Amino acid sequence: MWDFSIGGALAMMGRTLPFVVLRMVVYFGIALGYVLVTGTGAGIGYGVGGFGDEGFRASSTLWGGVAGFGLFGALMYWAREYILYIVKAGHIAVLVELIDGRPMPAGRSQITHATAVVKQRFAQASLLFVVDQLVRGVIRAITGLVRGILTILPVPGAQQLAGLLHGFLRVAVGFIDEVILAHAIRTGATDPWASAREALVLYGQNYKVMLKNAAWLAVIVYALSLLVFVVMLAPAALVVYLMPGAWAAGGVVFALLFAWSVKAALLEPFAVACLMQVYFRTIEGQRPDPEWDARLEQMSSHFRKLKGRMSGDRIAPAASQGEIA
Repeated sequence: MWDFSIGGALAMMGRTLPFVVLRMVVYFGIALGYVLVTGTGAGIGYGVGGFGDEGFRASSTLWGGVAGFGLFGALMYWAREYILYIVKAGHIAVLVELIDGRPMPAGRSQITHATAVVKQRFAQASLLFVVDQLVRGVIRAITGLVRGILTILPVPGAQQLAGLLHGFLRVAVGFIDEVILAHAIRTGATDPWASAREALVLYGQNYKVMLKNAAWLAVIVYALSLLVFVVMLAPAALVVYLMPGAWAAGGVVFALLFAWSVKAALLEPFAVACLMQVYFRTIEGQRPDPEWDARLEQMSSHFRKLKGRMSGDRIAPAASQGEIA
């Protein structure tokens, strides 16, 4: 069925509790921020609406809420680099230590230690963000390869099936970019571009195993997210009811926000821990295949950009589980 251990992933989550708590504070804080700023915008709109009739007040309240939601969304857009740098990459760093059975250094907190490890590999948040975006582009290209294979099969409806599968896989591979970043931390790479290239080639030559497990995790994560959404509909509707000029869609939006926060804080790191198990076990002892390197260079402009940024032109062999700087 799948190749990861749910119990093992949950155990790693428990042993990285400081980061789990940090993720909960950050992502639940973001969801709460959306609610508060949206409510403030709606309240301002409601006050402005007092200068007109009931129709004007309803309209101004709605647009005030939309403006507040958009303003906070813009702030989060600019903060995404630092969330990736401090929260996601830091959590990956301690998960890497645990998956290889390495104890955390004595006298240093997990967050302090992980931040130092990430800074050694990626001097600036912007560097990690650029690498992550290029990695995502290459992963999308590999996923597109699966669709291309299906469309040429002589099966009725294969093209439509390929389109549906491609859409599902694009959702499923949303966790894999963090596994690729974990490779750079695990191997102690000093050149993040070369490390990402190596990790992507190894991923490409094992894409069937990785996509199968990513698909299973997508089903698990999004099924649980849907459950959270349904549970959160009632309290979200109450929040909207308490806001001035409440609108029906607000409860759905806020329930989605809280479901997203649970997914980002708890379910995503669980999925990453599962995929790290699969990826590191699968690539153990493998060397990057030059044919896959050439294939990725041909199919993905993002991969070519990675190669262009590298300080060297050689693909180093994959490190074994004990080889960590």
